[in-house]
Amino acid sequence: MTAAVQFEDRPANPGWLKRAEAWLDERGRPAWLVAMVLGFIFFWPVGLGLLGYMIWSKRMFGTTCRKARNATYRQGFNAMKPSGNSAFDAYKADTLKRLEDEQKSFEDFLGRLRDARDKAEFDQFMDERARKARDVKEEEDA
Repeated sequence: MTAAVQFEDRPANPGWLKRAEAWLDERGRPAWLVAMVLGFIFFWPVGLGLLGYMIWSKRMFGTTCRKARNATYRQGFNAMKPSGNSAFDAYKADTLKRLEDEQKSFEDFLGRLRDARDKAEFDQFMDERARKARDVKEEEDA
């Protein structure tokens, strides 16, 4: 990744916290861990704050540094941009339409399955309820 691309994603005049966050993100999780340990050594509330922020922002356990998030975010929008080749763009549009139709059909199918399962469970409940009522009535008559 070039320096021009890295600075392109940053705000024009970020505050010192945003600059520090971006600096640590560029260096990855080890830099965050070192900053947290140094925070605990020099002033424990800073280390505790960094630990809480790392857990809250999922920097502690995941690979969601800013670079990874931005790369994934940008890739999603590149798929929708025209390529300049009209035949390929038409094929891509047809394929996406077909996939959307298949997804809708599958979701409808799952809905029908859920409805059938719910109906079967309800019918079973009603049958058990009727059987219990019949058994109670037979015991009362006996």
